[in-house]
Amino acid sequence: MGRGGRVTGSIYAARPWLGRLTDAQRAPVTPPATVLHSFRAAVARAPERTALAYFDGRLSYAETDALSDSVAGRLAARGIARGDRVALMLQNSPHFVIALLGAWKAGATVVPLNPMYKSAETAHILQDADAAAVICSDRAWEAYIRDTAAASPVRVAVTACELELQTRDDERVLGFGRLPRPDDTDDLLTVARAGHPAPADRELTAADVALISYTSGTSGRPKGAMNPHGALTYNAERQRTGHPVPEGACYFALAPLFHITGMVCELAACIANAGTLALAYRFDPGVVLDAFAEHRPAYTVGPSTAFMALAAHPGATREHFASFQVISSGGAPVPPALVEKFRAGFGPYIRNGYGLTECTAPCAAVPPEQEAPVDPASGTLSVGLPGPDTVVRIVDDNGAEVPFGEHGEIVVRGPQLALGYWRMPAATAAGFPDGELRTGDIGFMDADGWLYVVDRKKDMINASGFKVWPREVEDVLYTHPAVREAAVVGIPDAYRGETVKAYVSLRPGACADPAELAGYCKERLAAYKSPRQVEVLEELPKTSSGKILKRELRSR
Repeated sequence: MGRGGRVTGSIYAARPWLGRLTDAQRAPVTPPATVLHSFRAAVARAPERTALAYFDGRLSYAETDALSDSVAGRLAARGIARGDRVALMLQNSPHFVIALLGAWKAGATVVPLNPMYKSAETAHILQDADAAAVICSDRAWEAYIRDTAAASPVRVAVTACELELQTRDDERVLGFGRLPRPDDTDDLLTVARAGHPAPADRELTAADVALISYTSGTSGRPKGAMNPHGALTYNAERQRTGHPVPEGACYFALAPLFHITGMVCELAACIANAGTLALAYRFDPGVVLDAFAEHRPAYTVGPSTAFMALAAHPGATREHFASFQVISSGGAPVPPALVEKFRAGFGPYIRNGYGLTECTAPCAAVPPEQEAPVDPASGTLSVGLPGPDTVVRIVDDNGAEVPFGEHGEIVVRGPQLALGYWRMPAATAAGFPDGELRTGDIGFMDADGWLYVVDRKKDMINASGFKVWPREVEDVLYTHPAVREAAVVGIPDAYRGETVKAYVSLRPGACADPAELAGYCKERLAAYKSPRQVEVLEELPKTSSGKILKRELRSR
């Protein structure tokens, strides 16, 4: 069996979730070969429509096409060949999209980098990916990328000032001044406005690698997942048809575009629908709420922590969310209490979803006309139903399937899977045995096909021989009216081996001391699951994509 192949002799092969999908959701899709094909189709049918909105700046599809053509021409003239790796390190701005499309038009594979990476993290990826070019902000270049690139295979550098293409300079997220333009790099907008023709011989196919997306590196060095163009367009098309909004609608980029969720569910899906992508540099609750009021988006997707922050903002009102037809959450677990609190306070129902970098964002989601069930035994909210072309199975440590309702590792097969890990054949063989992704997540599926994620396999706490899944404890904490964020980890304990510790942040104006929170859990959980220690922090540490950094909490 290869990628997308049939699974035989399996209780999951019958795909019980199909019966819960509509005819439209089950219908076959024929995605274009690449996001560039989608983009060119959007340019052809709506050239003057706004493609990118950035504070008060606007770029049409035709303008974005011309700018990215010129970037592609310059990259090709500088020696970037088909298949070369171009590292891209920018925030949510039009510069990111112009650079991304330009690199693809030059035939390159894009390596998205988190702008929060420090020198050592960036150096590892530039070396590991054998990057031929880097496109980054001028501030990052001056701070450390220049020195990092000098010791790497990078031979072409392009920099951008992300204050350009807008005039508001909102200090909440754009609180930095313009630097003198570096004299040892190409300037992205100067290149984009030069009118270079894009190379005509760089056409990409569905099988070509679009992205080398580096995992977060929670265990060991980050690995580069090779996401093919066809996986991006397949998931973008399923997003467009499965979560329909009108053609040309506004999509708000709440998730960062360098993250696979933002790349596929926001950017690629928006382009597939010839929509407008609204950008706001990076996440700030007040800035995002202002952007909602200005752009009136129909769709957004983000981590649960972003919705917690928006709900906690003192200026948030129901009107801010009135334009949304679909709000999705991905990248981090969604507590059931958050979904209900958000709906009660602001109106929209947050639709859960599940995916990984290795499956090019979603492989399961809650359809728009349905609501995710909550498992009565554990209180876990379902992450949704797999897609019609996807097979999700639950297996034990030996790879044998477990019955519906029993816990095991989630494994995924389908057309959205990555091709494996860049230059890591052993890790590819272990992570994609026979073309099926071993996710490392523990979960279960009910007989109707609803998928539940319990926790990461490596996050399980062993307290005196009892298994404790942090997610179950976190879901209880989220029901406390004072709790804004919660994260539970195992810490060493001389008697029990490990014991449960909870870290929480509180809602603005709320009060709760550690003893109260520990007692609240003790009333609702078995004694071995209840946190022995609770620590209240002003903020929990997070990645820029909104995931709570448990490894930092463990190291405290």
